[in-house]
Amino acid sequence: MPDFARLSQELDALTGWSVVPVPMLIPDHVFFWHLANRRFPAGNFIRTRDCLDYIEEPDVFHDVFGHVPMLTDPTYADYMQAYGRAGWKAMRHNRLKALGALYWYTVEFGLVIEDGTPKVYGAGIASGPREAVFALESRSPNRIMLNVDRVMRTDYVIDDLQPTYFVIESFADLYHQTVERDFDRLYRALGPGFTYANTAVIDVDDVLHRGTLEYHLRGGRRSGAVPV
Repeated sequence: MPDFARLSQELDALTGWSVVPVPMLIPDHVFFWHLANRRFPAGNFIRTRDCLDYIEEPDVFHDVFGHVPMLTDPTYADYMQAYGRAGWKAMRHNRLKALGALYWYTVEFGLVIEDGTPKVYGAGIASGPREAVFALESRSPNRIMLNVDRVMRTDYVIDDLQPTYFVIESFADLYHQTVERDFDRLYRALGPGFTYANTAVIDVDDVLHRGTLEYHLRGGRRSGAVPV
């Protein structure tokens, strides 16, 4: 099991972050407070053998091996702190679902261009070998360049492989697209629900790969469909 004190010491020296062990999912306002103060809440429990490939509630493997290494990058670390601060504004506007979609499609299931090729940086992908291969190699999912306004209007699936992945050019690109966005104005324009399905490709999309969606059309994980 990881030594949280040692992790925090090393992270603090690099980017000023620390890791806080938690026994379960914590309330939104507590989660945002920790991020805004450069503290990452990490599960101190681990998944069982029957869910090695995927677990809905983040455990120590997901958090420490998926999220914590990313916090060594200064720009990404600043993005995470900015996200925590943004959470309070989303609560005031009653738009937590929209902000949650941004977290899902970046922090958890984001791809980044490196040497002209998409690579994984999202912890939700990195903590499951099946999805890592699916996200990068399968012809089934869409791969679309990140557009913050579009992503925050897009539904997502929490219990299966993703039908769509959003791709950033760099962590600096991610930071500027979010920190420099007028979220007060965006929240006033957003409806209470999502506008786009998680399988949708729309006119404004910069599409790297338009997926066949065959994995999800065949029923996904519940049907025993094999990713291709």
